[in-house]
Amino acid sequence: MPYSPRVEDIAVYPVKGMQGHSVRSAEAEECGLRGDRRWMVVDVDGMFLSQRELPGLARIAPRLGAAGLSLTIADETIHVPVPGDEATSLKVRIWHDTLPVRDSGDQVAEWLGRQLGRPVRLVFQNDPDLRRTDVTYAPTQPSVSLADGFPLLITSTASLGDLNQRMATDVPMARFRPNIVVTGCSAWAEDTWRLIRIGSSVIRLVKPCARCAVTLVDQKTGEKPTPREPLRTLATFRRGRRGVMFGQNAIIVKPGVIRLTDRIELLEIGPVDLDM
Repeated sequence: MPYSPRVEDIAVYPVKGMQGHSVRSAEAEECGLRGDRRWMVVDVDGMFLSQRELPGLARIAPRLGAAGLSLTIADETIHVPVPGDEATSLKVRIWHDTLPVRDSGDQVAEWLGRQLGRPVRLVFQNDPDLRRTDVTYAPTQPSVSLADGFPLLITSTASLGDLNQRMATDVPMARFRPNIVVTGCSAWAEDTWRLIRIGSSVIRLVKPCARCAVTLVDQKTGEKPTPREPLRTLATFRRGRRGVMFGQNAIIVKPGVIRLTDRIELLEIGPVDLDM
């Protein structure tokens, strides 16, 4: 079979930590795919919350609309408008960053608090330019959404297949919450990619992605069906200095549209380095 990597799936996660959904095409902006991780749940002190602390976030399905966001869990749905200039401004913390965001109001805060079992707020990142990617890996410091640290995460079906062959029970790709899933390449080929073109966009892969306890969570139920997997198996052959690795973090060098089945053109390759 000829080596011909192409886009298998494109996923957008409107609210950090909640369910993602597949799209047929997406605008790759400097800060990430349009609509990806611009909303976030925080505690009463303004600290971001994810599935690490609240695996139940995985049970909530967000969808973007023309005027805002809808959140659905079981048979309950709430609609949340995009906070305007009149919304309360809050300072929130996400890892090492502190940045201003807009609060989404008491109604959705109370709804989420009831679903998640603790007081929370839903906030919106109205200005991604106020948060920048780590200069260590991206000297140009492009803007970034409310993702953990980088605008994009890229994985491949071949790498997941290799991982699943090593485990007693398969895990789906959703456990790794990628934005772009690639098919048509060999397992772990993405470790060597440095600069690629997809559609009209140019993307630089800057750092292997260290995986955490979020990969243990079923992305529909919020439960952990197979404790310690896939982290336990990844640790046997994908360990780097900063943890166990799956997928590649990336920045968007040239914005553009990415579509399903787009071919991935390799512009630069380099050696495998899981300790980056």
